[in-house]
Amino acid sequence: MAVPKKRISKSKKNSRNAKWREKANKQAQNALSLAKSVMTGKSRGFNYMIEEKNIK
Repeated sequence: MAVPKKRISKSKKNSRNAKWREKANKQAQNALSLAKSVMTGKSRGFNYMIEEKNIK
């Protein structure tokens, strides 16, 4: 017979949620840092194509 699972405490739920948010914030910070370095032209570890526009 199926038995319902035990509830997860608020502290455990909040702890897991905080860890998940911490990881997401770190990824967002890394992406922003990479974008800034690409915009300034100082990026070394990231290869990308630069389109040259013909201006007349």
